[in-house]
Amino acid sequence: MMEGNATAGSLTPSQQLSVADLVVVVVYFSLNVAVGIWSSCRVNRNTVSGYFLAGRDMAWWPIGASLFASSEGSGLFLGLAGTGAAGGIAVTGFEWNATYALLALAWVFVPVYISSGIVTMPEYLQRRFGGERIRMYLSALSLLLSIFTKISTDLYSGALFVQVCLGWNLYLSTVLMLVVTGLYTIAGGLAAVIYTDALQTLIMVLGAIVLAVKAFNEIGGYPNLEEAYLKAVPSKIVPNTTCHLPRADAMHLFRDPVSGDLPWTGMTFGLSIMATWYWCTDQVIVQRSLSAKSLSHAKAGSILASYLKMLPLFIIIMPGMISRILYPDDVACVDPEECARVCGADVGCSNIAYPKLVVELMPSGLRGLMIAVMMAALMSSLTSIFNSSSTLFTMDIWRKLRLGAGERELLLVGRVVTVVLVALSVVWIPILQSSSGGQLYVYIQAVTSYLAPPVTAVFVLAVFWPRANEQGAFWGLMVGLVLGLARMGLELAHPSPRCGVPDQRPWLLAGIHYLHFAVLLCALTGAVVVGGSLLTPPPPLAQLKDLTWWTLSQEHPQPSMDGTSQGPPDGSCSATQQPSKAEGPPATTLGDVTEPRFWARVCGVNALVLMCVNIFCYAYFA
Repeated sequence: MMEGNATAGSLTPSQQLSVADLVVVVVYFSLNVAVGIWSSCRVNRNTVSGYFLAGRDMAWWPIGASLFASSEGSGLFLGLAGTGAAGGIAVTGFEWNATYALLALAWVFVPVYISSGIVTMPEYLQRRFGGERIRMYLSALSLLLSIFTKISTDLYSGALFVQVCLGWNLYLSTVLMLVVTGLYTIAGGLAAVIYTDALQTLIMVLGAIVLAVKAFNEIGGYPNLEEAYLKAVPSKIVPNTTCHLPRADAMHLFRDPVSGDLPWTGMTFGLSIMATWYWCTDQVIVQRSLSAKSLSHAKAGSILASYLKMLPLFIIIMPGMISRILYPDDVACVDPEECARVCGADVGCSNIAYPKLVVELMPSGLRGLMIAVMMAALMSSLTSIFNSSSTLFTMDIWRKLRLGAGERELLLVGRVVTVVLVALSVVWIPILQSSSGGQLYVYIQAVTSYLAPPVTAVFVLAVFWPRANEQGAFWGLMVGLVLGLARMGLELAHPSPRCGVPDQRPWLLAGIHYLHFAVLLCALTGAVVVGGSLLTPPPPLAQLKDLTWWTLSQEHPQPSMDGTSQGPPDGSCSATQQPSKAEGPPATTLGDVTEPRFWARVCGVNALVLMCVNIFCYAYFA
């Protein structure tokens, strides 16, 4: 993707890292490791619940910070700023839509997950439907999605950032980050991940605010943004085309449903389906909420994360637009030769918008802090993925292969899986380097829209429609997978045409936006699930207890790690069990879904305020 010398050569000596920058980076990483060690020591990591669910003792503020940090990795930092530079503010919808999905997670899905006493999402589907095949399929799909959309994009963007800023060797910096990240994930489990995420969030937001203020000062403040952006045209253009011109609707969130790059219909309906998958059924996210002390803490964590998700428009996307205004020849290049010279990718260089700002605008010391922030963003998203992927593999795949596996063996396997994922990620870097990184954020969202909607359909029907059964759900997932992979194959065979090249892709690609495709895919999957369930016998009522929204009971659940109804393996007491001896302090499980009336009200009022803020912002920028 990038030639090392191309980027390194473009840095002037004054932009190389100063001693102050290096000191900041070293202090920052030392602080990170210290927080990881401290949080690991607070939780008993020698139990499955302690390692994978942080002893289910997390307060709302680290959960909210971790939900934000996990979703806001370096891939999103670079991707959001790059898409902002290329097309304006419409991409904000991807962030603001999360508000409703996060509230649905806390108020609807988490009570069901808590009462069913599960650790992983595939485990929930197995309890709900019975049988092994859905659980195995979802575990495999989640691991693949992690490697190809999350780990790969985060690694690529982190490496791109380090290269643009420092001119360091790509492999050296990536392996270094992976070693530090892998170490505290393997050693500390989820507690280390969540507390270090809280630290990353604080520094990420503060650093991004400082950079945003400096960027707005450069263009004379917010009132000048729109006018200056519409004039940000590169000096070298492709003759007889308009692709060098900024979009006329750059400052509008809602865009034309037919001709818009992000049509409002897709951003409302298609995006909601993808957001429900990501926030309500994805292991990385749900695992944070399941580690909460109580349901009130899980709800408050969701509200905090939603407020933080309102920030990226002002601290990531608009600075990306400003980067195009200040450096149009680099960030907005359209001539393939010129783009290849600037960033090594002939499809465009919008992805360098954010690192370019850091290198050019940040003074010595603060530049080191922003580089640490980007590495932090990379590390926080990678630690989340590593921890959740190892949980998935250990609980859903290894347990089935080794029925008699003991607690010590499961913890060892969890740590080994993390090492394997780290190794796979390093091997994947050269493949990523050669892939087209011109539209990083669009790549992430498009791949998600081909693979995630069937999962959303099955989870929503599992929670809300007790009549849904295993046959319907399984064949719905299979039909959805075939259709999604077919569209993905077409996309790989017919990439988007470059500037000035006529679009000759098949109608299915050129005529149906990927967000609209997500709606169709979800609807088709839902129809197959409903049809298949109605044609086959209903699930027995006993199987539905505590597993759907309509069959929640207020008693204590009896969580298990293997799908059988028994007490937790960590030695904690369930409603019907006598306590048994366990190493270290017992790790509690979330007992039930009741909560104090006062805190339930506080969370409810805050959720209403949050929705009002969200709707006002949508209306203002629509």
